[in-house]
Amino acid sequence: MDIKKNITFDDFMKLDIRAGQIIKGEVFDKAIKPAYKLWIDFGKDIGIKQSSAQLTEIYELEELIDKHILAVVNFPPKQIADFFSEVLVLGLYTDQGVVLVEPEREVKKGDKLG
Repeated sequence: MDIKKNITFDDFMKLDIRAGQIIKGEVFDKAIKPAYKLWIDFGKDIGIKQSSAQLTEIYELEELIDKHILAVVNFPPKQIADFFSEVLVLGLYTDQGVVLVEPEREVKKGDKLG
């Protein structure tokens, strides 16, 4: 098992992880690795943010629309080709591909992981 450098609890608390709902998606043709462009609604306080997500091995684009996900919303934007990824959608690396981390029950857009 490859474990990275230890962090403190305070380091973890710096991450702002929120619930959002994917409202739009496109195939990201210019990405080096297969990916989708996603637009995610995090509610009125955060708004709609965009993300590049490498989810193409498991998910068809159509099944992602309306899906509730978790994402880190306080990383700086990262430019990928001609697209700015504003949030990091959370997923688990599996043998089949990346599996999204989803709330187990209905939550409001913008609810914070704690």
